[in-house]
Amino acid sequence: MALNIDRSNLDPFYRYKMPRLIAKVEGKGNGIKTVIVNMTEVAKALSRPPTYPTKFFGCELGAQTQFDSKNDRYIVNGSHTDEKLQTLLDGFIKKFVLCPGCSNPETNLVVSGKRGTISQRCIACGYNGSVDMRHKLTTFILKNPPDQDPNAMTPSKGKKGKKEKGAKKEEENSEKDRASPESTPSTAQEQMAAMRESGKCLNLPSADGADDDEDWGDDFTEEAIKQRMDELSDAAKGLAFTDDLEKSTEDRLQMVYEMLKLKKDGDDLGKPNAIKEVFSESERLEVKDKVPIILVELLLNEKVLQQLQKYKNLFLQFCLKNHKAQKSVLGGIEFLIAKEYPEVLLPKTSHILKVLYDLDIVEEALILEWGKKPTKKYVSKEESAKVLKEAQPFIKWLGEAEEESEDEEDDEEDEIIYSNTQKVGDVTVEPVKQASPAAVNGSHKAEEEEDDDIDIDGI
Repeated sequence: MALNIDRSNLDPFYRYKMPRLIAKVEGKGNGIKTVIVNMTEVAKALSRPPTYPTKFFGCELGAQTQFDSKNDRYIVNGSHTDEKLQTLLDGFIKKFVLCPGCSNPETNLVVSGKRGTISQRCIACGYNGSVDMRHKLTTFILKNPPDQDPNAMTPSKGKKGKKEKGAKKEEENSEKDRASPESTPSTAQEQMAAMRESGKCLNLPSADGADDDEDWGDDFTEEAIKQRMDELSDAAKGLAFTDDLEKSTEDRLQMVYEMLKLKKDGDDLGKPNAIKEVFSESERLEVKDKVPIILVELLLNEKVLQQLQKYKNLFLQFCLKNHKAQKSVLGGIEFLIAKEYPEVLLPKTSHILKVLYDLDIVEEALILEWGKKPTKKYVSKEESAKVLKEAQPFIKWLGEAEEESEDEEDDEEDEIIYSNTQKVGDVTVEPVKQASPAAVNGSHKAEEEEDDDIDIDGI
């Protein structure tokens, strides 16, 4: 079964295909190894030597690799499944095959031995930039450049280059022949007649005396105009990312869902780069406010308390200071509790809200607003009422905590004011009362009696 080279591209007319990777585990114990049966066919579809993706697998898995080009055997030590290697191949394609400018796989790798760099050139859009030299595979590519690698799939310089030069010279000579005096009309009348026959026009003044601003010699036939419009639209598509914004919101959310699923399968969603990529794609598709509900659907289940901790940074990337995204999270949580796992999660509703609050994923004010009345936006009104009923202990605690914090703020303000008038809630210091003379005398007498007692005991 053929797969899209860029598996995150869901365009049904996407024409860049590759065969699905087939892996076969051989051996036992310490000698176990995985043979990639069709690595040559996969590499050919990617226009890369088969040693490159094989070595990439070794770098990512921390395993040794073996190449036997004569027998068409490419081996990675250890036991690895097709799905695992296919996911790793997506990483290789993104780093060393897809163009960063237009996302097409029509790229060549050019190695500069003197500077020790590897540049990536795109035939489709003309992009020319260096690859990420921090990856270990770049060391292997520098030692085994594509034009020297025996398994290279990219065209190398040599006889073909000489043929192209010869063809270019012949084309230049033919242009000179066409421009020679023998083939050029000698008079202005002949030139104008020739232009009319070819469908071109001269830049002559119009009847009202205004000059035409069009360039001399442009072809205005219907075929030429249509061709230029097609070329213009192709160029515009090359400069723009895609026409994805013309799709419906559901389709754009589905695109983000597929991207998230791929990264989840590769266990990449905890990495900062993957989080930034998902957020950037959501911004480009203009659905970042609604993506959190997808995060809840894809990443959370009955173990939601632990999973929120695991994907905290991903949720914060979307929800921090974004009230619309926070409302989407609450809606997704409401659906998760009421529809997906009501028996397990309904009693834990307050705990889930507490985690959302503690991790700063959802702000206090939004939780209090959400808890005022049930809605039927994400679930039925009856189910929403059940969720809110279970959430009341936490909402009550949150409301009381807010009132206490307000009272504390009022107390602090009252303490700053220097006044003799007592107010409710003020901390007052009781003045020290002066003792009366009788009390003083009484105390002295008591002390004397105590002293007398002590003297008697001493006797």
